[in-house]
Amino acid sequence: QVQLVESGGGLVQAGGSLGLSCRASGNTRALYFMAWARQAPGKQRELVATISDSHFATYADSVKGRFTISRDNDKNMVTLNMDSLRPEDTAVYYCAAGRLGINLGQFDYWGQGTQVTVSS
Repeated sequence: QVQLVESGGGLVQAGGSLGLSCRASGNTRALYFMAWARQAPGKQRELVATISDSHFATYADSVKGRFTISRDNDKNMVTLNMDSLRPEDTAVYYCAAGRLGINLGQFDYWGQGTQVTVSS
């Protein structure tokens, strides 16, 4: 019983920045991995960034150097700071969590998603 709620989505101009937040509630003790994924219309959902409870982070090649994932274990919160946004970053962004976190299928819990739209 874990609930994830994202916030911070919106409209931003290309080159701009946006920060997303996700708060987890419920039985959060074993959420060793948290992540952000995104899905654009007509495309498959893809992992954007992951972070372990020890703060080891991974990123998709498309966002390396532009996005930063972080987490606050005490607050059960994970953030995604997005810089130098591009129109191709437009998607619904989802927060995910689980005991394993290498690929999409290993995340047990998902948020409802928040829309990020980058205008050109």
